[in-house]
Amino acid sequence: MEQLPPDHAHGHQDAATGSEVPVGTVPPVRRRLFLALGYAFLGLGAAGAALPLLPTTPFLLLAAWAFTRSSPALRDRLYADPRFGPLIRDWQVHGAIPRRAKAAALAGLLSSWTVLLFLGSGTLVLAGVGCVMALVAAFILTRPAGPPPAGSGSEARP
Repeated sequence: MEQLPPDHAHGHQDAATGSEVPVGTVPPVRRRLFLALGYAFLGLGAAGAALPLLPTTPFLLLAAWAFTRSSPALRDRLYADPRFGPLIRDWQVHGAIPRRAKAAALAGLLSSWTVLLFLGSGTLVLAGVGCVMALVAAFILTRPAGPPPAGSGSEARP
């Protein structure tokens, strides 16, 4: 199994000081809030795996973020998942989006814009939404498709 990113080893980074805060020192109320958020995001991610227009990976990334602050055991289970663990680790460590996920995201963007077009949305709406979607598409396309090849200092091509 790949190693977790350094900031996920024992706790989380304190926003004010930048130092690592062990999970055990997180106030109980905040820990429960992060735990509830983690479960909510995990549920949305599971729904996204079954529903075609609801994304999966962003919600799983948010669940991993919340579990990092509340439950290392749940975070580790998410990272160890054979289907989603590698995707989450590749994003968090390398900022990578697999080619298949890129294709699905771009197809979703295009189909959503096409639906707006056929629904008769106004020109301003189509232009505004199209600009935002073009920026999202550009971001997706500029991410590497996977971790850099072993032994190289460069990132993989999108």
